Amino acid sequence: MNSETNAEKLKRRNRELSILNEIAQGLNQSLDLNQAVQSTLAQVANLLNLQTGWVWLLQEDGETSYLAATLNLPPALAQKPARMEGDCYCLRTFREGDLAGAANVNVVECSRLHGLVDGTDGLRYHASIPLYAHGKKLGVLNVASQDWRGLSEDDLKLLYTVGDLLGIAVERARLYEQSVQLGAVRERNRLAREIHDTLAQGLTAVSLQLESADILLETGTNPEKAHLAVQQALSLTRANLDEARRSVMDLRAAPLEGRTLAEALTALAHTLDDLLDIHTTITGAGRPLSPRIEIGLYRIAQEALTNIRRHAQATEAKLTLVITPKSVKLTVVDNGRGFDTEAVPNGRFGLIGMNERVKLLGGSFTLESHTQVGTEITVTIPLN
Repeated sequence: MNSETNAEKLKRRNRELSILNEIAQGLNQSLDLNQAVQSTLAQVANLLNLQTGWVWLLQEDGETSYLAATLNLPPALAQKPARMEGDCYCLRTFREGDLAGAANVNVVECSRLHGLVDGTDGLRYHASIPLYAHGKKLGVLNVASQDWRGLSEDDLKLLYTVGDLLGIAVERARLYEQSVQLGAVRERNRLAREIHDTLAQGLTAVSLQLESADILLETGTNPEKAHLAVQQALSLTRANLDEARRSVMDLRAAPLEGRTLAEALTALAHTLDDLLDIHTTITGAGRPLSPRIEIGLYRIAQEALTNIRRHAQATEAKLTLVITPKSVKLTVVDNGRGFDTEAVPNGRFGLIGMNERVKLLGGSFTLESHTQVGTEITVTIPLN
């Protein structure tokens, strides 16, 4: 009997070590924060035969939290992303330092499901695992099951070990992102210097043409040649000006400089609300997105709202942005005159441009419009 018990313990320990090794290898192979968190959540659920889980991460300020990953959320939460916004019991407990070790991995009643009956899949309780790196609070990993059971001491220790691995991976991924951003700043500065050099050469060519024209006009020997030199100088000036504008706009991403996507969209709506009543709703604003996605979504929203002002004859518009761990969805709706989507007028390059931007981001673009009812544009970008 004793031999069988030892054999079972050995089998269990080997399985735990195998999964821990798999988790560690996965975390070491990827510097992508989203991928690391989502993969670890799935492996932890598999390890303990649990069906559902989610991960909260704190921003660099240590206070603002965002939903970083989900696994099989019950309908009451999955279909209502706003329920996963803001603070909750386990996050408050974590900030207060009450989830400080393996013995304190708490099994608590989920305050987000409290009072709900439909769409909860029978979930009420979850285990909250703290995520730390070198004593720095990073977030909370929650796992749950419909058929909830108490976790053994070994389970708690294992969860804490997983939390420690994930915490180190999160911190490493963030440090990598910071180094990439620093490298991007340096690259922009380098390119800016190159543009300056190119622009300086262009202006030198303009100066030479104008000097030639000046000499010809002073001597009065060849007015036609002087006129040609002036025209060439004008042509060079326009070309250099266009190049400078295009390069600067590409490099600095001005609309988002120093602002989050949510802040930039809110400011955009404010600048356009003189002739149009724009209602803005943003869910999941705390979750960071890559600069590429943020800039793309901002440009799409900007083009959509500009089109409404120019063509829709609308009085109201609604801009909705929902960011979840798996995707970001942007919807722009107006109450304007609408149009036949099968017969888009020539020159409506804005719609074509929006569609192309979405494709470059790997997302989907849908357009619905009905005469005298309005138009709805929906953009969905996958994040994993």
